[in-house]
Amino acid sequence: MPHPRTPFARSIPRPRGTATALGYRMPAEWEPMARVWLTPPYNPETWPGCLGKAQAQFRRFMAELRKSVTIVTTQSIKAPTNDSWIRDYGPIFVVQNRQGENKKSRVQSPESRVGKKTKALPAKAAHDFRFNGWGGKYEVRDKDDVVPQHIARRVGVPLWIHDLVLEGGSIDVNGVGSVMTTAQCLLNKNRNPRLSRSQIINELHRALGTRHAIWLPGGIIGDDTDGHIDDIARFVNPTTVVGIRAPKGHQDYEMLNRNWKALQTARDQDGKKLTVIPLPVPDPILYDFPPDRFGPGGVNPVPASYANFLIANGSVLVPIFGQKTDDTALRTLAEAMPKHRVVGIRAEHLVVGLGSFHCLSQQEPV
Repeated sequence: MPHPRTPFARSIPRPRGTATALGYRMPAEWEPMARVWLTPPYNPETWPGCLGKAQAQFRRFMAELRKSVTIVTTQSIKAPTNDSWIRDYGPIFVVQNRQGENKKSRVQSPESRVGKKTKALPAKAAHDFRFNGWGGKYEVRDKDDVVPQHIARRVGVPLWIHDLVLEGGSIDVNGVGSVMTTAQCLLNKNRNPRLSRSQIINELHRALGTRHAIWLPGGIIGDDTDGHIDDIARFVNPTTVVGIRAPKGHQDYEMLNRNWKALQTARDQDGKKLTVIPLPVPDPILYDFPPDRFGPGGVNPVPASYANFLIANGSVLVPIFGQKTDDTALRTLAEAMPKHRVVGIRAEHLVVGLGSFHCLSQQEPV
């Protein structure tokens, strides 16, 4: 299905050629950020019975985030949305390689599409991938799907508009050539059923400036995204990954053990083994969901994960859940990122919406 366009989409400059061919790459999250884009929680259907408490926890997150980076919301630029999960529907920004700008790179201005002129590529651009509501599980997310076009117009960057379905939470990069993802999500037939594994990853490499993929099997119970990487494993530097591990008897033990084995044998873009650090899991958190238009409700697990942290200009904002494993998770991340300020923020109400701080944010590099 073709990606929808806003009425103003034609006025947004479009690059001529792929991002990789033009010298762009997706920077790692620990690289400098200009701002972080947010859509604060507002949908009572997403946080049934606890929206106010979820909003209070999000305000605490925003207060800590402001200490490190500028915050901009979709509401402030009057970009309509269906919900708050901007990690998955927001723009994925790329920057020119620091090794030097490709002097042959050019971007099409609206005029250049009819052959009038071209201009040199800017240092930053963005991607707009299709967002189909995590495989069509909910209503059509037509407003969310075009949010990157609103942001690109506001920021003034060129934009690739793709027909490929991809959510930002399904990928993580180390900034120097590797992208990490899960087979459960990217190869799911509810995303890009006509594309093979190699076709999908080649599209990613062309968009992100990567050349190597690390595949993990899948995600945690309660995650409605079909296994997003940002709930299970994250790069914390170019050669180190933190991966969540569960004890035997935990509901996620089997899948997380498979992921851990995959990480133990994984290599980076240069063929070198990764340093892999275990991150604990909280005890399962259950929530009694009321029936709604999407299902009968009932007591179900939510995807509580310490891996859903956001790195922003020297800070690491980590969801915690009032459990004994909170301190272990914070200590592990502080040791893994010793030059960062690691802050735990309660998120047991936010995660009822089936996501946390990383899912609710999208960074824009400098």
